[in-house]
Amino acid sequence: MPNLEIPLAQISFIEKKYLKKLEQLGTKTVRDFLHFFPHRYDDFSRITKIAEIKEGETATAEGKISEIRNIHAWKRRMAITEAIVEDKSGSVRVIWFNQPYIIQNIKKDSLVRISGKVNWDKKGLYFSSPAYENARRAPTNTGRIVPVYPETRGVTSKWIRWKISQLLKKYSPEIAEVVPNAILKRQKLIGAREAIEQLHFPDSFEKIKAAQKRMAFEEMFLIQLVSVRTRKDWENSQAVSIKFDEKLAKDFVESLPFKLTDAQRKSTFQILKDIEKPHPMNRLLEGDVGSGKTVVAAIAALETMMAGYQTAIMAPTEVLAIQHFETFKEIFKNFSQKVGILTASQCRTVWKKNTKKNFLGKIRRGEIKILIGTHALIQKSVEFKNLALVVIDEQHRFGVEQRARLQKAAANLKDNLKSSVPHLLSMTATPIPRTLALAFFGNLDLSILDELPKGRKRIITEIVTPTNRENIYQFIRSEIKKGRQAFFIFPLIEESEKISGKAATEEHKNLSEKIFLNLRIGLLHGRMKPKDKEEIMAKFKNKEFDILVSTSVVEVGVDVPNSTIMVIEGSERFGLAQLHQFRGRVGRSEHQSYCFLFTDSASANANKRLKALIESENGFALAEKDLEIRGPGQFIGKRQSGLADAAMQHLSDVKLIQQARIEAQSLFEFDPKLKQFPVLKIALDKFDKEIHLE
Repeated sequence: MPNLEIPLAQISFIEKKYLKKLEQLGTKTVRDFLHFFPHRYDDFSRITKIAEIKEGETATAEGKISEIRNIHAWKRRMAITEAIVEDKSGSVRVIWFNQPYIIQNIKKDSLVRISGKVNWDKKGLYFSSPAYENARRAPTNTGRIVPVYPETRGVTSKWIRWKISQLLKKYSPEIAEVVPNAILKRQKLIGAREAIEQLHFPDSFEKIKAAQKRMAFEEMFLIQLVSVRTRKDWENSQAVSIKFDEKLAKDFVESLPFKLTDAQRKSTFQILKDIEKPHPMNRLLEGDVGSGKTVVAAIAALETMMAGYQTAIMAPTEVLAIQHFETFKEIFKNFSQKVGILTASQCRTVWKKNTKKNFLGKIRRGEIKILIGTHALIQKSVEFKNLALVVIDEQHRFGVEQRARLQKAAANLKDNLKSSVPHLLSMTATPIPRTLALAFFGNLDLSILDELPKGRKRIITEIVTPTNRENIYQFIRSEIKKGRQAFFIFPLIEESEKISGKAATEEHKNLSEKIFLNLRIGLLHGRMKPKDKEEIMAKFKNKEFDILVSTSVVEVGVDVPNSTIMVIEGSERFGLAQLHQFRGRVGRSEHQSYCFLFTDSASANANKRLKALIESENGFALAEKDLEIRGPGQFIGKRQSGLADAAMQHLSDVKLIQQARIEAQSLFEFDPKLKQFPVLKIALDKFDKEIHLE
């Protein structure tokens, strides 16, 4: 196994000029390259007699070169290589464009095999720029099922095939078996070496499927092992036990100006029972937009505060952190001096702003019981006295390392909590399909808020084409006259030559000067200073703006109940989950709300996604549709997951994931330290460092 970790820079037959390009494709070592699998396959396996070749098909032929020449088409500034290939049944023309060197590679009277598209012109049938190779050699690029790889400039699939064939000849014996043999037999899986060889140079499409399933199982198995190991470590850690004060929770809930949903009550109970245990809670609170996650977290924070301990709440943006601070300040008005906010630009409690030194002292002394903030919470200068609960909002927006750093804030604790790990509650408003939850969140307990507060009206959602814009503008004017407000969301901050799409800054000017002349219009985007963002949001909330023009900075958590109109420009540019988040910024009061999806796109796939949004009010059903339409790779992001393509393609296979989980749990029960499986232990430790279980 160690031999496969040799850097490609040390491989003599891989030229230096290719190393940076391969690195762009994520391949630095021999192992990386052997695990760089094709994204599709061309079936060139059937050799057709030339007389039977038909226009429009992709075919493979084998024959002798009877003629070959280069022609210079000066008017088109193009070099054309034309050849005649003949077999016993007939002959056919072959044309390559701008590849004059081909005449040096295949000579007259040589036997060749060609695979490619067959076209027709006034001279008859011809192969257009086919793959070719010497027919006396074993097929690599023609005459077989041919792998096609993700490419970059200067690195073609043909070059990759050649280099991987050389690597396999030399390193195939070094491919170690990671999955224990007993598991391979139980799951009826082929071995690692055979799987890798078949993925690169398959004998049949059946063998490809078997190889993909094998490699997918291996990745899922490693994910589940990481998950089970993390959970075991978690359960072996110590946490402060926060006694469930039922009367406190009941009195607080009854004091709220609204009733909790059954889902909120159930989730709250699960969390409060978790933090009562002597080992740390590790729970994900998954709730649809507007389902009321914040109040559930607030009840847990209240119990923690009244038990004498501290809570830290980390949000991904300053806008959201400030909103949480305002919400908690209102909810805990009787304890508001104990609620603080810490971001890059400010540190304060409800009463007044503080110097940073004084504020950090209050945290260290335990005077601030609930601290809300952004990444600023994980600075080394922040020391808690007795941090017992960590809440991470929109947890998928933080990297594993960032979450771990906040979690390990216990290392800075004073008093008697030095050996304790804080309870962890992660929250997300992005509903996760069941298969992805199984794959990525096996180490977490799950609470789901799948009900909206009573009295909420269905948000009317419409696709708006360019011809219907003026009618929608007129409708918006009439709603604003009634006292309502509107969001306008744009995909860009400023216009870009490289990226098409409307920009917030330009359109703010256009809306102000041409479309809504008499209305008050604000502008919000991510490049603004935190203080300016806070000021703009406060003005919009206080009805000093009729319309807020913004980028995706308002995607999560922003709560302005009087806003009833959401206009999304370039809606086809956003994912379904993100569109659902935008839509969730309205519909937060008794007034009827509307979401208008402005689009100039005629793409069938884009319209399919937008129609799915209209048909699905429930974020969980929408997440399943998004997974179905875009595929798991785009849904969670290859970069986020760290998963290989083979595993990505199988993320909808619930049975495979469940089997991988069962095998992982059984193996850990049998051999928790993996002493009997040293190869697996090495692979797992390496995988654990690479994967991002976001």
